[in-house]
This record gives sequence, C-alpha cells and structure tokens, in this order.
Amino acid sequence: MVEKRVIMLMKHVPLFSKMRDTEIVQITEQCVQRKCKKDQVILVEEEVGQTLFIILKGTVKITRTSEEGREVILTILKAGDFFGELSLLDGKGRSATVIAMEDSELLALRRNEFLLLLEKFPPISVELLKVLADRLRKCDVQIENLTLQDAVGRVGATLIHVAEQTGYARGDAMIIKKLPVQQDLANMAGTARETISRVMAAFEQRGLLEREGHRVVIPNFKKFKEEYWSKGIDR
Repeated sequence: MVEKRVIMLMKHVPLFSKMRDTEIVQITEQCVQRKCKKDQVILVEEEVGQTLFIILKGTVKITRTSEEGREVILTILKAGDFFGELSLLDGKGRSATVIAMEDSELLALRRNEFLLLLEKFPPISVELLKVLADRLRKCDVQIENLTLQDAVGRVGATLIHVAEQTGYARGDAMIIKKLPVQQDLANMAGTARETISRVMAAFEQRGLLEREGHRVVIPNFKKFKEEYWSKGIDR
C-alpha cells in the first residue's frame, strides 16, 4: 500500500500535480523507493541510464567534470523535482553526475514503466515538456550570468539560483534554510572559494543578506535579483 505521505509528496512533482490520488497511487506502485546517504553518487555522467528519479526528501546536485578535472555544479534539485528523464527519452548516456547533498529519499521508475505511463496518461507528456522548456530557459540565463558578469555578479546570480531552487519566500525576503558549502557555491559560480567568502561578507556588510550559520536571508529579494540576475534570452 502506498503511504499517504508519499501521495502528498508526489502531488508536488510537476509531472503529477494535476492527477487524481488514484492515478498517483497507480504510478507510485510502479516505483521503487530508495534512500541515499549524504555525498552518495546516484548517477554517473555518460553511463547508460534506464531510470527516472523523483526526489521525495532531501537535495541533490547535478554536476559535470570540466576538461581540467574540476567539478562544475549545474544546479541543485530539491523535493518535488525529478532527474534522469533525458536518458529515458533518447536512450543515450547520462548527461551529468548526480550526488546527494544530504540524506535523501527517492522514487525510482524504470524506463519501460515510464514510457507506458506517457501512453496511459498523456498529460504527463505535456507537463514534462513544460519542465524541460523551463530548465532550458534557466540554463540560458545561467550561461549568460556566468559569461557576462564579474565575480561579484556571478556570486550574486548563484545565490539567486540557489534561493529559487531550494529557498522559500516570506514577505519581501527569500530564505535559504541551508546554504551549500562555499566550495559547492564556488563550483556553481565558476570562481574560487575565497571569492565566495569575500563577496558574501561584502553583501552582508551592505545589508543585502543576513547569515546565521548555513541559514541565509535575502531581505529584499526582488531588489537583489534586479541587480544580479540577467533577464535571459527569449526563445
């Protein structure tokens, strides 16, 4: 029997958010539940992929390795997000490595079951296209931020990206409950860990953010985003 908790979590996944409970139960019954420890590698870049993963709890980082052997973090995903869909659609190798940033809980769905679901529930295909389009737009903006901005701008853009992926709004403020470690932020911003430390301190002195351990608050998120976030390319 599928737990009610799992059904509620699945409703936060864009692919299934408009489906009835009975339909979500049918889908979840096709999945295998997996638990991952912090720093556990879930997927490896270029390996053959046959599984879609849905995050029920925790966060993961999507990474690639540069020609110099340096880890580059493309994005961070949280509960309600999913990954691994590209290999299921085209049958090719994984496009990135996925690593758990904390103890996480996942649902794994095999390729054959996933393709059958697309046939049985056509709305899933529409929602999948919407998510892929949104990720493509965000990728455009991220590339623009990393290539056209200076170090301060890249750090600011990285904080915005992390906030929108893992944070939550409270009035005008955006709260990041657990900011990634500085090395992970550096790997996202394409800069040195020391630069992250320096720029974060400067933001704090200017009142642009507040820190308490790993908890970060951006008091006026709209203003911060206007200053450090590119508008992107209209496709």
